[in-house]
Amino acid sequence: MKFTITRATFIKSLNDVSRAISTKTTIPILTNLKLDLTDTALILTGSDADISIESKIDATSETNDLQVQSTGSITLPARFFSEIVKRLPEKTMTVDVQDNFQTVITSGQSEFKINGLDANNYPRLPEIAAENPLTVPADVLRQLIAQTVIAVSTQETRPILTGVHIQIQNGQLIAVATDSHRLAQRVLELPAAAGADYDVIIPGKSLIELGRTLTDEIETVEIRFADNQVLFIAGNTLFYSRLLEGNYPDTSRLIPTSSTTTIEFDAPTLLSAIGRASLLSHESANNVVRLNLNADQQTATIYGNSPDVGNVEEALQFTNLTGDNLEISFNPDYMKDALQGVGQTTIELAFTAPLRPFTLVPSEDKTHFIQLITPVRTFS
Repeated sequence: MKFTITRATFIKSLNDVSRAISTKTTIPILTNLKLDLTDTALILTGSDADISIESKIDATSETNDLQVQSTGSITLPARFFSEIVKRLPEKTMTVDVQDNFQTVITSGQSEFKINGLDANNYPRLPEIAAENPLTVPADVLRQLIAQTVIAVSTQETRPILTGVHIQIQNGQLIAVATDSHRLAQRVLELPAAAGADYDVIIPGKSLIELGRTLTDEIETVEIRFADNQVLFIAGNTLFYSRLLEGNYPDTSRLIPTSSTTTIEFDAPTLLSAIGRASLLSHESANNVVRLNLNADQQTATIYGNSPDVGNVEEALQFTNLTGDNLEISFNPDYMKDALQGVGQTTIELAFTAPLRPFTLVPSEDKTHFIQLITPVRTFS
């Protein structure tokens, strides 16, 4: 096996597949990068058994400048090989696999020799047929991921909550995540998938890595499901993830259908104010800020406090406040994550009681994206 290629092209694919390679694995060969070379393409594969990423470099593309001298396959130590490739002196490099899997990497006057392993011992990726594949705009999928993974649990005590619950039915995709303290739900309209019916849980870690691979050059992503795997096809990259097993909690009953107090804010303005209040709350053991809404006097005030440092009080700007007077406390970091998810828009906060979860929705679209935050009980 021998090929020459432009380093920049190779490094781009290498960076993509490296997201799936872990230094901590019970299968030693998975610390390696797999290279498969045919007459038409070079395929790089990385896997940690939970996530597998495959990136194809087309030999027929002039921009890749991939020159195939002899075909074959090899696996090479991923971390060490990556460091070598990124430090080579010239724009091109040659990889030559010789007897006993010894691999010679040359670029200009630089030459490295490293030992590889037989690619036949590398686990095979599943073949997922294209039955009822879904196609989603890449930018929409990237936004959906960013808006839901913020609420995924990081605690392994309830493994099912470390994933995002995705249901596809009646031409809609509903993605929900919760860590029992907050919830994020995003709905996509998929008219072309009217006949599709899926109910799966995708690990949050997988979706975070997928989001990082969805660059601006990728326009659409094809999604395929199998019994315990999901495959995302984005350009020349194939992204596989295992699915979590089990039943996700029924989150629909958690979302309030009515409210007693509502207020509208400009999201970036509220985000800045909470950021200032959290400067003090982060110095406190409980990390809580307090929001006081007075509908009678049409005022909204936020408070942050640290017994050791001091306190902050700020009158908030808002566009509409209706309902009962209310004082509520919450974790400012949850609110900041939620506000960053909605971006540059006006948002509506809806409350039912000081100790009941409240909702946050974009004012112009209250049905496709909703976030729920549980308040914090405080003692004066």
